[in-house]
Amino acid sequence: MFIYGHDTLSSSKALEIAQGKLKAGLNSTVIRAIEKSHEIVLNIAKQESAVYGINTGFGPLCNTKVDAKDTIDLQRNLLLSHSVGVGAAIDEELAKLMLILKVQALAKGYSGISLEIIERILWHIDNNIIPVVPEQGSVGASGDLAPLSHLFLPLIGEGEVFYKGKRVASKEALNAEGLKPLNLHPKAGLALINGTQFILAHAVQLVDKLYKCLTYADVIAALMIEGLAASEKPFFPELHATRPHKGNVHVAAQVKSFLEGSEIVQSHAGCSRVQDPYSLRCVPQVHGSSRSAWLHLKETVETEINSVTDNPIIISEDLQISGGSFHGQPLALPIDYACLAAAELGSISDRRLYFALEGKAEGVPKLLMDNLGLNSGFMIVQYTSAALVSENKGLCMPSSADSIPTSLGQEDHVSMGSIGARKALRVLNNLYNILACELLGAAQAFDYRKPLKSGELLNQVHQYIRRHISHATEDRIFSNDINTARAILDSDEFFKLIKENTASNISPHNSLFETY
Repeated sequence: MFIYGHDTLSSSKALEIAQGKLKAGLNSTVIRAIEKSHEIVLNIAKQESAVYGINTGFGPLCNTKVDAKDTIDLQRNLLLSHSVGVGAAIDEELAKLMLILKVQALAKGYSGISLEIIERILWHIDNNIIPVVPEQGSVGASGDLAPLSHLFLPLIGEGEVFYKGKRVASKEALNAEGLKPLNLHPKAGLALINGTQFILAHAVQLVDKLYKCLTYADVIAALMIEGLAASEKPFFPELHATRPHKGNVHVAAQVKSFLEGSEIVQSHAGCSRVQDPYSLRCVPQVHGSSRSAWLHLKETVETEINSVTDNPIIISEDLQISGGSFHGQPLALPIDYACLAAAELGSISDRRLYFALEGKAEGVPKLLMDNLGLNSGFMIVQYTSAALVSENKGLCMPSSADSIPTSLGQEDHVSMGSIGARKALRVLNNLYNILACELLGAAQAFDYRKPLKSGELLNQVHQYIRRHISHATEDRIFSNDINTARAILDSDEFFKLIKENTASNISPHNSLFETY
């Protein structure tokens, strides 16, 4: 069982909790730390001296003192006034991740939140009663204020939740479960809505999805290398020892292992081709650079997941610090970097597909199909790939390069990490479809190498594809094939096939790039 506030949370563990695969809760040590911090806040609320957010207003109203009798209303009004989100609701897994990530931060014992509130959040998680959170409205600065406000409206009986397959008013769900709304104590509202959990939940999904795309990109590229009878020499360790970037070394070792024992490789060992196009020859350099971007994101996310990101931070009875731990910049930059890395994977994938259609590889027909003229072959499959690559280029403008002052200038530099995070997931969705297009082309090219066999993994991958998508001998509705290929990439079964047949010690950097 995972213990919030005590154990180290990772992206994969957060996803396992969200998907019901890992139990999580509190222990007595964590509960004591929560209660101690809460007691400090209650004592501060009784004092005359002003402490931000406990007995003062918020943002530009930080110097406005609030009477002790009004501190509870102050916190309720905070959630109401900051619930300004617009747009479609984020998916339930993202909202559930936000709850999980917030509990991990609050359970550290530096936020002054009450145990009662944390237990109610845990109730939402454990019973899969997930708040409705609009996707737009955060600038990623003083925390994700708007989305976090919507996330916690159900605590006070406001807002909406997903309940038993329906979107209903929070009061309706609470009544059905025999529960009453909570009253928020001093600082509670501020502790709940200050933080980076909206950006972070997206980043957790980004770590997972980009990891899978990186894995698929290496395998599909290897399949295409075999289909087009490209050289294995660009993947030799002797080459990468002379320029040992970790990502490059890892990808080269992966692809080299996929080609081990290949009859296809041996069949053209003495061919006259000197060099392959960059899209084949430079797979270690391009895929490897994207791997390095993923690693930077993964490490940043793991630090953030296990951090306290609200404000002020309750260090002790004598020390409370109003700082900037809620600012999204530490996440915003790596997210933009990862977004670019994902787009580049799609760009080189499209180039490999385009090259496969040119008919320059011996034994592989132009447009990957015989009897052309009557048939157009895979010509227009690449159109879809090109369209998605172009769309991704437009989405790669770094959101973190922008800043618009808010809160009457009190928040005069903002990260826009929330916007970058949403864009990055859009790019990842496009990347999956680009890789699906290449998967079709690579499998088709691979067919023309029969009866020769490749390495064990690539043979199994090809067989798996052919169980779901047949070799194309004439034109058909290729959209159906693309959608099936996308479903293959989305399936746990296919991913498991690859991971179970990939050696765990291929690369000296395996532990860096194969765990999260």
